[in-house]
Amino acid sequence: IFLIITDILLILSYIKITMQVWLCVIIYIISSLCIFVTPVTLTAMTLERYVAVCRPLRHGELCSTRRALHCVLIIHSISSIPCIVVLSIFFASVSHNFYSKGRVCSVEMFILYKWQGHLRSAVSQFYFFIMFIAIVFCYIKIMKVAKAASGEDKKSTRKGLKTVIFHAFQLSLCLIQLWCPLIEAAVLQINLILFINVRYFDYITFILAPRCISPLVYGLRDEMFFHALKYYALCGLFPHDIFPSPSYS
Repeated sequence: IFLIITDILLILSYIKITMQVWLCVIIYIISSLCIFVTPVTLTAMTLERYVAVCRPLRHGELCSTRRALHCVLIIHSISSIPCIVVLSIFFASVSHNFYSKGRVCSVEMFILYKWQGHLRSAVSQFYFFIMFIAIVFCYIKIMKVAKAASGEDKKSTRKGLKTVIFHAFQLSLCLIQLWCPLIEAAVLQINLILFINVRYFDYITFILAPRCISPLVYGLRDEMFFHALKYYALCGLFPHDIFPSPSYS
């Protein structure tokens, strides 16, 4: 849903098609929630790996199905705070007639005052700071356990460490997008064409890429999916090399 919405908004902003403000508010709520849900979820997954490696005896208790449902609710609640902050100020600042006007739908439409932009940036940087600390903490703790482990425990611990590194890479891409508004605002003062190109680059690199990496990487771990992807990537030219026939003795 998020990718569909962002793709549509990107096209509409490029061709300057307007929509009523009330509709843009609904779209912003959904997109803002999805933007923050991804890094918060990755942080939660990293914490789960920390519990599995460093607190294995409590993993079953803390990571049960019931607690997982509670965790989902907490993740979405935390992710909704930035949206609530921006919209609360916006609702208090505009009249009822404003919602029926046509505007190009973008987050800048909700920033009526300069201090609102600073507040939005401060909230984003606070999230960045907390998630960064969580990732570094988990990495250091798992690294210590990996050095002390041996045999099968060491193999399992190193697997958990790789997962944390992978999530840290994804999270870094997600968190960099929190700096994008500051960079784009500075570039806009220099050149409009450069601003459009930078914004498109940010969209591909820091919004689309982090959400595509996880399904691709975890999918490639599946042998059948990997062979099927390789088959279609090579246009089916080498089916025997990709899907070797089973040997019977």
